[in-house]
Parts: sequence; structure tokens; C-alpha cells
Amino acid sequence: MVIHVVKPGDSIYSIARMYNVSPAKIIRDNELTNPNNLVVGQTIVVLDDNKRHVIKLGESLYMIARKYGVSIDDILSLNPEIKSQSLIYPGQVIRIPTKKHGTIEVNGYVLPNIDMAVLKKTLPHLTYIAIFSYEVQPDGSLKGINDEEIIKAAKEERVAPLMVITNLDESGGFSSDLARTILSNEDVQENLLNNIVSTLDSKGYSGLDIDFEFVYPEDREKYNNFLIKTVNKLRPLGYSVTTALAPKLSGDQKGLLYEAHDYPVHGKYADHVVPMTYEWGYTYSEPMAVAPVNEVRRVIDYAASVIPPEKILMGIPNYGYDWMLPYEQGRPARAISNTEAVDIARRNNAAIKYNERSQSPYFNYYDSDRQLHEVWFEDARSILAKMQVVKDYNLGGVSYWTLARYFPQNWLVLENLYDVRKVL
Repeated sequence: MVIHVVKPGDSIYSIARMYNVSPAKIIRDNELTNPNNLVVGQTIVVLDDNKRHVIKLGESLYMIARKYGVSIDDILSLNPEIKSQSLIYPGQVIRIPTKKHGTIEVNGYVLPNIDMAVLKKTLPHLTYIAIFSYEVQPDGSLKGINDEEIIKAAKEERVAPLMVITNLDESGGFSSDLARTILSNEDVQENLLNNIVSTLDSKGYSGLDIDFEFVYPEDREKYNNFLIKTVNKLRPLGYSVTTALAPKLSGDQKGLLYEAHDYPVHGKYADHVVPMTYEWGYTYSEPMAVAPVNEVRRVIDYAASVIPPEKILMGIPNYGYDWMLPYEQGRPARAISNTEAVDIARRNNAAIKYNERSQSPYFNYYDSDRQLHEVWFEDARSILAKMQVVKDYNLGGVSYWTLARYFPQNWLVLENLYDVRKVL
């Protein structure tokens, strides 16, 4: 695999010649809708069967390893004639290893209204699919969703469906008060668990995903006890339990979003945890990367120190944001898909840049009203950087929010680096 960054003057045909593959294959693999009008800075994933690389002037083994998504040690082991990293020269031909890093589990969240064509293209890449969401009611009942078609399609592709429960209220936001009502009443919890088991059984789910957010800090132990009670109820019945966790940097991190999420307890009792390592850049934030890798690493560094790494499914955003500039507090950014971001750049003749610190692409453009915008999103490079985190910490896998829009390059990168485990 090569991640080619489009330069001025590049075309699909020149890129194809460069890597000795057919233009049709590049277009097909990347699902390019406008292959004759590439964007400077756009990434193109080239799946190249020719695993030899001709070193160019100025290239280092570090640059080459990063380009192919492998380690320097992997290259050195395959090319014993290279006695030192510095002893390479332009024109030298070296072999590039193609081995995968291993097998991971891949989860993705979907809403009940997902386009079924998108779903069916995505399912082959998944281990689990978490259907969002059954809203918990104050009496322990559940507000149901139309999930039968998704469950059926998932099982046909050997993807395990997960039932998601949330403390969302009628306003559409996560309710601290609703969580307290549930976590403070044993009878309500018993009713809730009975309703969960009934739904898991009748719908054919494989497990439960608990996404309780903004739980009051003083309810931390109550949440821990509810998790333990849930695991003790479901595991003997053959159901797994997953929890979504705020992206914490330490055990004593302050804030309503963080304090009640007890990483060591969730790591001990849950089958999987999903640190929600995204939304640094969000709807009402200043323009910035949604999931800057430097910040993601800080979260995973703490998570992997108190949770078995094989239980961690690191969160990855499948979207970006388009902000108007100058930034005004309270003015929302527009959520966009990663492929839409490239289309916006193309329509407005904007070159895509790449921030090395956050390992994220971005660009600026003026709209038809001469309003300046800033866009941050994900591309093949940023996905590769996130997969490197998975490798570095030997994590169990990744979890995407959400799978509403298909992002071909994500799956090209992931499947080139890892095999995806199926549990059905």
C-alpha cells in the first residue's frame, strides 16, 4: 500500500504510471467520483503488488516506512544489505514488507435510518455493529427502535449486532438526572435489566453497549455497581457487555463528562471499552482536528495503563467539520463526510494541507458569498496514523462513530494493515 498525496500536475494516469498499476484500479479502489479533477493535497491509496521501492533524492528510511505503513525495523529485516539507516542512496532498490500487523476487532455505530446500501458495503469490514440507541426511561422501560433489518443484514455478514442503551432524554441530550434516577433505584435497575434481556433475546442481539454520558460525579460508584450487576446478569446468558467512555487523561480528571467513568472498573468487568477519542474539534469549538493523534495518544496512554489493551476499541471519527471564519462562539460548524470535504476543496479550488502535530488534513476556502471557511476531516494519512496507535499499544481494535457515510480509503488502509476478526 502506498498513500500518494496529489501534487500540482498530477493526474490519475501519471500516478498509475508512477506505481505501475492501472488507472481503473486506482479509481475503483478509492471510489473516485471525479478522477479527472484531483485536488492538490488529496490522498490516493495505491494497492500495489510491486513491493519494491526506488529510493529518491532526499528520502530517508523513516519517510519510506511511513509512506508504506511499515516500521523501519521491518524494512531493515527484509533488506540485510542496508547496514545502517543512513547508508542508503538515490536509485537504490529496496524491498517493502507486506505483512499485516495482526488481527483486530472492528466496531461501528449506526443509526436506524442508515442507508442500507452503505451498510451492506461496510459490513464485511466489521466484527460488531452497535445500533444507536434504546433510550432508557425513568421506570426502567426502553424506548424501542426499528433495528430488525440492520440485525438481519449484519448476521448475514457474520457481524455481531450490539444493542446500545443511552441516557438520552426527550430533548435529545444526555441527561444526568435520568442517569441518577436509574442508578439510584434497585427496582428500576431490575426492571431495566429484565427489559434488556428480553430485547437481546427477541431481537437476536449478541451483546449490550452501555453509553451513559454526563453521569454526575457523585454517582460514580452507583454506575460501577450497575455495570457489575449488568455483567453478572448478561454474561451467564452468553451476552457481551461493552461500555463507551469519555476520553480521559488520568483517573482524577475533573469535569461532568469524565469523573463518573471509572476506567479501571470498566476495564475489569466489561468485555470491551470504547474510549470516545474524538470531538476535540466539534460543532461549537474553534476550528481544529476532530481527533488529533497527539491527543488521542494521551488518552490511550492512560487507558492502556489501567485497562487490558486487548479490551480497548479505540474510537475513530468518520466525519469532519466545516467552520465559518472568523470563529464566533455559539455559531455551529457543519458536520461533513470525509469524501464531501474533498469535494468542497475541489469545487472551491482549495489545496488540502496536513498538520503534522495532529496528523490531520485541513484546508481553507471562500464560499460564493466570499465567506472564509476552515475544514478539518480525515484522510488516508490520518487513518494510518490512528492505526499506528493501535499497533503501538497492541489494542484490541477500533470503533467508528458513525458509519452513516462510506469512506473507502479508511477500509483500504485498515484492511491492508490488519485482518478483521469475525465472531459469528
